Amino acid sequence: MPNRFRSRLLALAIAALVFCCSAASASSDQPDEPPRVESMAAPDNRAERLRHPVQRKRKRTLGERAARIALRAVGVPYRWGGASPASGFDCSGLIYWAYSRVGVEVPHSSYALAETGRHVRRSRLRRGDVLIFSGYGHAGLYIGRGRMVHAPNSGRVVEVVRLRGSHYGSRLVEARRIARRTRG
Repeated sequence: MPNRFRSRLLALAIAALVFCCSAASASSDQPDEPPRVESMAAPDNRAERLRHPVQRKRKRTLGERAARIALRAVGVPYRWGGASPASGFDCSGLIYWAYSRVGVEVPHSSYALAETGRHVRRSRLRRGDVLIFSGYGHAGLYIGRGRMVHAPNSGRVVEVVRLRGSHYGSRLVEARRIARRTRG
């Protein structure tokens, strides 16, 4: 039974192909019009557009762009006072560098970063938010899914860590969202 159905389906497909080819050759006999082949299986594009509206790419926020840039520095060695991939990074230098790449000037000091931008509750963190830890001597950049990128300390490299389950999660004391016109 399935073979008979396939045979009929194949015959129908061949007949449709022959019909389309003969219609194309008949219309090509007329010199005024270019040959035109219309497919019987072509969907109605208007109906398709109504069912599936075009989804435009959402423009990334300032923080999302800064977080992506900071992730490029993973593996760069820690250096106190450092603020570039060539020389190395300290914690606030990484944030300073990432935000400077998106055109925003922020301070190169974890203490000053704790007063920059606006306060954000921990439950409302977004990518690019600056995280400040107890003692205000360390900062990181939130990258989403409960993780941050930071330059930990001497002898280490820029890395990504989970906040939950690490000592950083319990030491988080402040989160700040950076705005476009921030000045250091």
